[in-house]
Amino acid sequence: MKKKAIIAACCVAAVVFAGTCCWAVTKASPEEETVRYDYRNTLTSPPVPDHMEFAGEKVPLDVYWVHESLDRELVINCYQHSKTLRIFKLSSRVFPVIEMILREEGVPDDFKYLCVAESGLENVTSPANAGGYWQFIPSTAKIYGLEISNDVDERCNLEKSTRAACKYLKKLKGQFGSWTMAAAAYNRGEGGLQSAVDDQRQKSYWDLWLNAETSRYLFRILSFKLLFENPQEYGITICPAQMYHPVETKKVTVNSTIASLPRFAEEHHVTYREVRNLNPWIKNNRLTVAAGKSYQIELPKKSKEHYRHLFRHCDNPYLNIGEKTTDDEEKD
Repeated sequence: MKKKAIIAACCVAAVVFAGTCCWAVTKASPEEETVRYDYRNTLTSPPVPDHMEFAGEKVPLDVYWVHESLDRELVINCYQHSKTLRIFKLSSRVFPVIEMILREEGVPDDFKYLCVAESGLENVTSPANAGGYWQFIPSTAKIYGLEISNDVDERCNLEKSTRAACKYLKKLKGQFGSWTMAAAAYNRGEGGLQSAVDDQRQKSYWDLWLNAETSRYLFRILSFKLLFENPQEYGITICPAQMYHPVETKKVTVNSTIASLPRFAEEHHVTYREVRNLNPWIKNNRLTVAAGKSYQIELPKKSKEHYRHLFRHCDNPYLNIGEKTTDDEEKD
């Protein structure tokens, strides 16, 4: 009897041990383990307006493909947060220069958004070797007076390249008869757009069948216009204190070769980094100046300016753009 009890106890122990091992193996198996996810996401379609203009010209948003094309670009720009946010930050530094020159040259203010569509307001180079803020290819840049050499690339000079873009856009406006078509030609090239006009017998951008990039081009520009003019409606919450404002500068005229820009910076009590940041058109650490030629180099009025000083001119630097103050609400 005693022997049977011992055997029974051993069997029970074996069963318990086996069960425990199975539980442990099952618990340790990642394939069988249940993971709880608290996944949340919100996808909403940005609003497309009923009426809109570009450079004073009506956009036919009642036509379904026009409406859908603008909707597409709004979705893209509203949901690629990092790129769109950086463009907004840069706009405080770049737009004042562009707006002033557009006004002086008689080009509609809406063309600042063409610059956004072209380069994101940065000096970038495309696979086709288009460069600078306005993405000129070298041949067109030279036609409109921009120098490209070993030491200099004036496509990266904001003031000079903007004036060159204005001249080109006015020429295209005269050729194609509207600012909308001038913008399309800026992207497609005047020869390519003229061929499409002649072949299809259509003079309206909205009715032309064009290559994929140019077909989307005006809608990209319009989407940025909507975001900038209605930031609150498109969920953009950024205040002046978070933007990149202009640095106060002074211009120094140089009419002889600078053998070392780092030494030049040292002589003017600024850093070499500041010289290159403020003069992206300079390509090397030296600047060759031909006889009879001169350049204007921008230098900071104060080296290593405190970032808070850059937005001290703003009345309320911590109020999100597009938001109304109490005074504004009372006026309404």
